[in-house]
Amino acid sequence: MCGGAVALDVQNWTGDQKYCGRMSHRRLEDLDHGELATLVREYLLAGHLIDRAGMPVVTERGLDVMRDVAIDEWMGASPIYTKRMQRLLGYEGDTVETCLKGMQLDIGAPPEFMDFRMRVIDDHHGEFHLDHCGALMDVEPMGEDFVVAMCHHIEDPTFDATGWATNPRLRMRPVHRPPRAPVDRHPHCAWTVVIDDAVEATEEPEQAQRMGRSLLAQLPLAAIAPGDTDEPGMADYAGPLDPELRMADFAPATLHAMADEICLQAHLLVMSFGLAVEDRATTEDAVDAVVRQFTGVAVVTATSLRDAPRLGNTNTNTTTNTNTTTAADVATVFALHPAFHPRRYVGWEVTVEGDEVHLSLGEGPGRDERGFVSWITTLADGHDRALSAIAAGVDPHWQVTADGRDHWVVSRGDEPLDELTEVTLTKFSTGATHVFIR
Repeated sequence: MCGGAVALDVQNWTGDQKYCGRMSHRRLEDLDHGELATLVREYLLAGHLIDRAGMPVVTERGLDVMRDVAIDEWMGASPIYTKRMQRLLGYEGDTVETCLKGMQLDIGAPPEFMDFRMRVIDDHHGEFHLDHCGALMDVEPMGEDFVVAMCHHIEDPTFDATGWATNPRLRMRPVHRPPRAPVDRHPHCAWTVVIDDAVEATEEPEQAQRMGRSLLAQLPLAAIAPGDTDEPGMADYAGPLDPELRMADFAPATLHAMADEICLQAHLLVMSFGLAVEDRATTEDAVDAVVRQFTGVAVVTATSLRDAPRLGNTNTNTTTNTNTTTAADVATVFALHPAFHPRRYVGWEVTVEGDEVHLSLGEGPGRDERGFVSWITTLADGHDRALSAIAAGVDPHWQVTADGRDHWVVSRGDEPLDELTEVTLTKFSTGATHVFIR
């Protein structure tokens, strides 16, 4: 271990991984309470950016195709992961409160970027509005047709699909929504949430039924390890809805399990996206779309992890200085990147050897999926462009080279890598530069 670790500035070190006077990269299991809370927020935003990275790929086929792919994408994934999070945090039920809690922990509603303000009136009635909608900020400059596609055509069926996971008779209906009139209207939108026993029950979405056959959807829930009784935070979310919920409100062991489940949400969304593309084109088209999507979101997420307070090996000023970025900095991002979690699904190993980072994709359910295109199945087939994007997201001087099957070496080069086209397209989203401030 000592021979492979990289020496770092001890004054800038925030963790406790010390090996023979030298320090290595950080892993999920090494993070403390505050760091885990930061990571969970970053994972929620990263999951949302998957959609932002995928939509430019399919928009090439027309706005109608983009709209229909997005509908199928979210309807396939959200009912599954919504129910999983309910079970994980002990708030299963059939009330409005159950639904609103789930939305607080959904990659479709990352905190602050999608600033949902929620209120429970009673078991059958509630409401929410968005003080800020990052997704709206992304599409408003593209014109009213895109706004209507997102805020009307996509949201109506996908909100009902999310509601189905709580109660098939739950309906979310707009009080007002974009296009905004006047153009600076706040809040950006407002909705009622009502359970009406008189309406016809919504059927389980066909897309979710298909996704339910994946190994990913059938993966056992993350386990919440018994925590120290002195640890701060909630072990579950069985209590009342907290409109001001923050990730730091949960205990470390709970955050660790939540991180795994949020990464699982992201993989479900990717696979549902690939399935929706394949339904409208070919398997080859789906592979191409998923690879481009992965590449686009990979670098943006890597940069966010690099710059997130307390997650990197070094302080922000040092990390963003390309002259001092170390192998441990790069390895930390590859170890924490949500694409490679949960580890029970993705066999992923990151090691530091001298001035190089070694990456290995091992066995695991992720590469054994049949009938689904995903980030892991495409990576196992040799589509590794996203790995170069992740390294460049930390520092464009770091380059990835394949070293046999399922193994890659990341080393520092003399010339920076040019920004990849997929990355440029993803950066149109304001989520690419979003900074958590609350």
